[in-house]
Amino acid sequence: MYNYQSDTTQFLNKYLNDHPEEAQAQIQHRGLLWDVQLNSEDEANFAAAKLPKKGYTYLTE
Repeated sequence: MYNYQSDTTQFLNKYLNDHPEEAQAQIQHRGLLWDVQLNSEDEANFAAAKLPKKGYTYLTE
């Protein structure tokens, strides 16, 4: 089985094991960016602002 972990991953795992308060803060702060609930008005505004995609992305016209 392939169990390689990079030096960075090893460092982060050790740091989070040595500082459990950081792991808790990480979970709490995740909600600021990723676990956001949008209301229906915001979702409708985002859908209305969406621009149609061109058939060929690299066309300059």
